[in-house]
Amino acid sequence: MEKRVLTCIGCPLGCTITVEMDNGEIKSLTGNTCKRGDDYARKEVTHPTRIVTSTVRITEGEIPMVSCKTAADIPKEKIMDIMKCINEATASAPIKIGDVLVENVAGTGVNVIATKDVKAS
Repeated sequence: MEKRVLTCIGCPLGCTITVEMDNGEIKSLTGNTCKRGDDYARKEVTHPTRIVTSTVRITEGEIPMVSCKTAADIPKEKIMDIMKCINEATASAPIKIGDVLVENVAGTGVNVIATKDVKAS
């Protein structure tokens, strides 16, 4: 039986959650103090996802880069593919918070959006 110990990020408590699995099936889950902890641990051991944050190059802007993030969770195994797309991307100023910088990044169905305004130079 496989045993995984996680620190929950579902709320500020940071509970230590222990998940016991057998052949990929969760047999027991202990240590969470709220439903979010249960949801987080189940998702983390079966299909982990992440929000990716980075920067995209800007042309004709007052600064050369804009901070960005994926608009939703993406499968953890896609992070490197997503970073390759982000590193190859450029956008033209002006940029507003929430503007889509990369559509359907790495075929995930998730957009990369700006997290900062950038004025044109």
